[in-house]
Amino acid sequence: MTMKCYKFIVCLGLLIVTCLQVDAQQLTQKYNSFYDRTEFFDSRGRMVGYAKYNNFYDRLEYYDANGNLLKTEKQNNFYNRKDINDGNGNSRGYEKKNNFYNRTERYDENGNMKYTKKWNSFYERYDIYDADGNHVGYYKWNSFYNRWEFHEL
Repeated sequence: MTMKCYKFIVCLGLLIVTCLQVDAQQLTQKYNSFYDRTEFFDSRGRMVGYAKYNNFYDRLEYYDANGNLLKTEKQNNFYNRKDINDGNGNSRGYEKKNNFYNRTERYDENGNMKYTKKWNSFYERYDIYDADGNHVGYYKWNSFYNRWEFHEL
């Protein structure tokens, strides 16, 4: 797995649910080496968007299926977090690693926690919890299809 592919996998979060507003029970993503990007698919196999690393701006960019920029993510070393902006450059929050709880936390632009992501070594998946601590779903690697799949609970 290349470093770029790893960066895409680490940036999972709830991208598809929160940004692309896809209404599906099973969402998948797969790395496309030809286009050097991660593509997101709904349960019917239709591509709903993709993510690509922009070396010039040193950021990850998310697009819908038509190529419209939805959001960007860039590492902020000063605050030790990943800043998230919409397609127009407006802040939409940030993601930060919480080493005390060994989880990744996502905050909105006002500093309110939206969800957390934590690795579950027993099930070998990322469990997703809402701001109230309710388990809402998980990401699991499907080695047969060579892709990450989100399962909503």
